[in-house]
Amino acid sequence: MGIVQNAVWFVVAIGLLVAFHEFGHFWVARRLGVKVLRYSVGFGKPLLLRRGADGCEYVLAAIPLGGYVKMLDEREGEVSAADLPRAFNRQPPWKRFLIVAAGPVANLILAVALFWLALVIGQDGLRTVLDEPPAASAAAKAGLREGEVIVAVNGEPVATWTQLRTLLLEQVIERRTLELRVQASVEQPEPQRTVSLGLDQVRVDPEFLFDDLGLAAFQPSMPAVLSGLEAGGSAAAAGFQVGDRLLSRDGQPVGDWQDWARWVRANPGALVEIGFQRGGETLSRKLILGQVQEGGQRLGRFGATASVDPSRWEALRAVDRLPPLQALPAAIDQTWRMSLLTLKMFGRMFTGEVSLKNVSGPLQIAEAAGFSASIGAAYYFGFLALVSVSLAVINLLPVPLLDGGHLLFTAIEMLRGSPLPERMQLLGQKFGLTFLALLMGLAFYNDLSRLIG
Repeated sequence: MGIVQNAVWFVVAIGLLVAFHEFGHFWVARRLGVKVLRYSVGFGKPLLLRRGADGCEYVLAAIPLGGYVKMLDEREGEVSAADLPRAFNRQPPWKRFLIVAAGPVANLILAVALFWLALVIGQDGLRTVLDEPPAASAAAKAGLREGEVIVAVNGEPVATWTQLRTLLLEQVIERRTLELRVQASVEQPEPQRTVSLGLDQVRVDPEFLFDDLGLAAFQPSMPAVLSGLEAGGSAAAAGFQVGDRLLSRDGQPVGDWQDWARWVRANPGALVEIGFQRGGETLSRKLILGQVQEGGQRLGRFGATASVDPSRWEALRAVDRLPPLQALPAAIDQTWRMSLLTLKMFGRMFTGEVSLKNVSGPLQIAEAAGFSASIGAAYYFGFLALVSVSLAVINLLPVPLLDGGHLLFTAIEMLRGSPLPERMQLLGQKFGLTFLALLMGLAFYNDLSRLIG
C-alpha cells in the first residue's frame, strides 16, 4: 500500500510541475503570436484529447513523466505560406528567448505559490534545542551545551531544525564562519550569547553537515519500553512483546530508548543478546538486527517503537507559520534562496565537495512525495516547491537540449547577429544528450543502490 501511495503522489507531483512548466512555454508562445499545435502533459499514447477552436490539441498522455509543447516550425514539417509568420523558427531571437525562458520561470512562480501555501498553513517542527555535542566536534570546541537553543545564524532568526539546516548549508557552502546566537534553555530566553563555529573539518555535503558540526536535536529521555512492533521486524521475529522493558545488550546496561536507538543505528546486521523484563520475569533473547539504507548510509533497525509522553515534547514544538501578507515576501525569498542553493550544490558536485549520491532518482522522489503527503498538506506543498525549484534550475543549465541550452544558443545569435553554424549546434546537441543520459543513469543508479542496500 505504501508503494502505491508513493506512486500516486509522485504522479500527482510530476503531472502538476510538468503541466505548469509547459504552460509557461504555451502561454508566452501564444501571446507572442506563435501557433501552438499541441500542449501535452505526459508522453506516449493520448488518454484524453481535446481540440480547441484554433486547432491546438490538448492532450493527457499515458506516460506521466514529462510533457511538451509542439509549436509550428519549418524544421519539423511543412508549413503553409499563410502560417509562416506564426512559425517558431521565423520569430526574432528575443521572442524565441522569452518563449523558452517561460517554462523555468513558470516553475519558479509555482514554487513561490507553493511555499506561500506551506507558510500560511504552517508546518510543525522541532525547536532548535541542542543535544550534548560529541567531544571532538566543532560545536563542542565552541562550548555549546546540551539544552541550549539556537535562535539565530549569522544574524538570521531561526525557529526549527528544518530552517536551521537550510541556513547552515547556505553559510557552509560559502565557507563563512558560523556565528550562532544561543539562549540558555527553552525556559530561559535571556541571557543570550554568540558562539563562533570553525569550519576547518566540516564537509559541505548535506549528508555529513550536522555530524561534522556536532549539532543534533535534543530529545527528552524515554524509557526503553516497547509500545509497538513492526510486522516482520527483528524484534517481532525474536518474540518480543509490547510492554517489554529492555535492560541490557550483551551484558551492557541499556539506559533510555535514545541510547538503545543510537546503538542499533550504528550496528546494522549485528548479533546481539538482549536482556529484558516482562512482568516480574527477567528474560533474554538473541537476534540479528535488521538494516536499512537511509541517506546513503546503512543503518541498523530493531523493528519496535517506544512509548512517547506528548507533554514532554510540547515544549520542543514550534510551528513555522506566517499571516498571508507576510508569507508572500517570505515565499519569494525562500524561492530565490533555494534556487541559489540548488545551483551551488550542483556546482559542488562537479568539484567533488558534494557526493553524487545527492542526485535523486524517481524512486527516491516518489518516496519523499509519499512521506510528505502522509504528514500533511503543508509538507507536500513544501516538497512540491523544492522540486519545482530544482526543475527550474536544472532546465536553466546551459546544456543543449535543456531550456538553458536553447537560451544560450539564442543569446549567442543575438550577439552575433546570426545563428551558430549547424555543425556546432549538432555537436552541442550530442553533448547535451550525453550529459542528460549520464545524469539520468546516475539518478537510477542511486535509486537501485538504495534499494539493494
